[in-house]
Amino acid sequence: MLGDAIQVVDSSQKLQRKIVAGILTKTEGKTLLLLKPRGFCAGVVRAIDVVRIALEAFGPPIYVRKEIVHNSFVVEELRGKGAIFVDSEDEVPNGERIIYSAHGVSPEVRAHSEGRGLRVIDATCPLVTKVHVEAVKFAKEGYSLILIGHKDHDEVIGTLGEAPLVTQVVGSPEQVEKLSVPDPNRVAYLTQTTLSLDETKDIIAALKKKFPDIKGPAAQDICYATENRQVAVKQVASESDLLLVVGSENSSNSNRLVEVARNLGTNAHLIDSCNDIEADWLKGVKTIALTAGASAPEHLVEETVAFLQSKGFANVQELEVMPENVRFGLPPEIVEAIAAAPAN
Repeated sequence: MLGDAIQVVDSSQKLQRKIVAGILTKTEGKTLLLLKPRGFCAGVVRAIDVVRIALEAFGPPIYVRKEIVHNSFVVEELRGKGAIFVDSEDEVPNGERIIYSAHGVSPEVRAHSEGRGLRVIDATCPLVTKVHVEAVKFAKEGYSLILIGHKDHDEVIGTLGEAPLVTQVVGSPEQVEKLSVPDPNRVAYLTQTTLSLDETKDIIAALKKKFPDIKGPAAQDICYATENRQVAVKQVASESDLLLVVGSENSSNSNRLVEVARNLGTNAHLIDSCNDIEADWLKGVKTIALTAGASAPEHLVEETVAFLQSKGFANVQELEVMPENVRFGLPPEIVEAIAAAPAN
């Protein structure tokens, strides 16, 4: 039923393990530290639910612009249910339904969709929408905008589209040095929501050095889930011989978790699933930390735990660094679809 789709996917109770509140219990033998929070964030849950409910309420075809979230397993699952993933709204027949991904789109895409009569369902993460609103506000106030992020990422492309004539994208302190703006006293910065906290801090410091009067968002743009997962990695990095991050290669926040660990001197790898784990990685390793990016399903974590247990990492400890209970409401089109569904 439609209501059944609205849930946070969390099967963590299936595992038999010792759960501790951010405290590592020293034991003999091989240990697997399962970090919490991990995996799906509220924006990802919302986006996936949007596609599932749309397919059930309206039936296929339901077109999705870009990957709804950056995880290959999620995309394949939804494709199997009838979702059609396209790179551009141009590929969608006139008048059909299209869902925008969690990463957001530019005003140009919205206008183009409207002009072709597409029935839009917007699954943009509310925290990404916040950045879009900030970009419009600063641009209207006459500021030059510096967007910190990865220029080819879907989220950055969408945000850049809000004020393309006054926005420049930077991804390192070195790039900051090359910036030129019409008025150095009217500059503002925003950030992609899935960046490394440490690297972003360095870029912001470089911006403040170059533009002492630069303004920023009232609250940081890096989302709560990105920050929480990085904090969890930092807490266990020194206790771990190896960190594994479940997530797809095009997932920005998953890649940042690997970088955080490596910057702290811990060997770390990104894996799409347990099938990517190489035997050499486990040689001489006594303690593995395991986490997952914000778009990685929990069942992939469960499978990885089972695999590592079969390799001798029988002492599984779940370390909860902080609680995470954020939920986002669904788009109005989906709320209306649920309300119109026949009662059980």
